[in-house]
Amino acid sequence: MIILGIDPGTAITGYGVIESRNNSVSWVDCGVITTQAGAPLAERLLDIHTEIEKCLARYKPARAAIEQAFYAKNVHTTLLLGHARGVLMLAAQKAGACIAEYSPREIKKSITGNGSAEKSQVEYMVKMLLSPPSGYERSDAYDALAVALCDFYHAGTRSIVSEAAVLSGRKRTFLKVHA
Repeated sequence: MIILGIDPGTAITGYGVIESRNNSVSWVDCGVITTQAGAPLAERLLDIHTEIEKCLARYKPARAAIEQAFYAKNVHTTLLLGHARGVLMLAAQKAGACIAEYSPREIKKSITGNGSAEKSQVEYMVKMLLSPPSGYERSDAYDALAVALCDFYHAGTRSIVSEAAVLSGRKRTFLKVHA
């Protein structure tokens, strides 16, 4: 199964593609989508949408995992991030991918075991787990790979829970995992 992880942003959006087979995972691709600073928001969103559509068409992921927006210090920045997330989710939905959302804390905890881990710790663990080729040194790409890995870990858990529910005669009653 192919999983696309996305670290959204209006200036830089990271993407990471992994493949899971049985109970293992491997690196496929990663990179960043950059937009022109100072360009109108609508133009930047179109660029993000167009580039992620190319990625979705190329890899045809079964799942697309995206980092949730979080409120930091600036409401305006959070609002802009929401716009980027919207066009990314639209593209993934149009491509037929199952969409999952994860909080930054949940991603960090899945990858490092610590929800308060530093960016450098997450990047180190992604490198250890996936061994991407050298030349992929953008932190946004590693963040996106971390989102994809988080989904790999959680999707497996959800499928085990779903299978157990079916075997016990209960219906699956949740859609999204929360930290």
